[in-house]
Amino acid sequence: MGQKRKLTKGQQRRIHANQAKRLARRDTEETQVWSEEQLGPLQPGRVVSRFGQHADILDADANIYRCNIRRAVQSLVTGDKVAWRKAPTQEQGMQGVVEAVEERESELCRPDIYDGLKPVAANIEQIFIVSSPQPAFSDQIIDRYLVACEDAGIQPIIVMNKTDLMTPDEAEFIQERLSVYQRMGYSVVRASAATGEGIEELRQCFIGKISVLVGQSGVGKSSLIDKTLPEVSLLIGDISVNSGLGQHTTTVARWYPLNEGGALIDSPGIREFGLWHMSAERITQGFVDFHPFLGTCKFRDCRHDTDPGCALQQAVAEGKLDARRLANFHRIIDSLEKS
Repeated sequence: MGQKRKLTKGQQRRIHANQAKRLARRDTEETQVWSEEQLGPLQPGRVVSRFGQHADILDADANIYRCNIRRAVQSLVTGDKVAWRKAPTQEQGMQGVVEAVEERESELCRPDIYDGLKPVAANIEQIFIVSSPQPAFSDQIIDRYLVACEDAGIQPIIVMNKTDLMTPDEAEFIQERLSVYQRMGYSVVRASAATGEGIEELRQCFIGKISVLVGQSGVGKSSLIDKTLPEVSLLIGDISVNSGLGQHTTTVARWYPLNEGGALIDSPGIREFGLWHMSAERITQGFVDFHPFLGTCKFRDCRHDTDPGCALQQAVAEGKLDARRLANFHRIIDSLEKS
């Protein structure tokens, strides 16, 4: 099959304009079901999930209402804090109207053919970066996620899953790499869904926080959810059955409340988020162990490779900076320049 023909920018603008007109017309038709006087007072809510021009909103009493979204609300994603109004009756499946969205404290984005970067979840407080010996352990992937976390201002927690599957040689190497992150101040949890190692420690980490799990396919994210957050695992199963779809067949992000406080935001799209069109400068800043040496290179445009007078290379030679971290930095830069 031949490749799909890419749309020109003019065609993309016309498609956007037509979509905006249709959504505006539908927005007007749907929200006029109730008059302003019929709608209840403004109240705070949290977006559980977003579906086109509708959203499921969680109220202060843990009830969920499906609501229309006002046209003035330009962007709305799972995790957003909103102001909404309850309707007196349910009409066409709708139970209220989202009037406004609060400023986000953080957001995760993915690439979009029309918008470049599109937010998929908001107000996340911590990201669990899950790795394992099978598939092969990769500190480069961990470093990619750490850069994304630092750039988004979200606290990362590194989880080494499937510890029961490590060979002695793997265990020695992985322990050495994890110790590098611990010396930098990152939290590291060793876990095994099979043996139960670290499960209670993980459970405690989730309490009272809005969290996301990320990592390569096959590292055991679903198994960790099953063992650590059984209440979430049951909800995911119920949603899959009720929708008639298989587990994780949708990319729609969803908010799952935790019994002891906090929430997990989950979807395949979030689980595999990464570095999207970040500049070399932002990536460099995402390596927190580089910070003491940045700005001290001989040349301002130093690429921290074979440049003479490079402070980062000097720091590696003196044992003040981890050599693999610098090598991973260059692999990330090279991969983005080639994409």
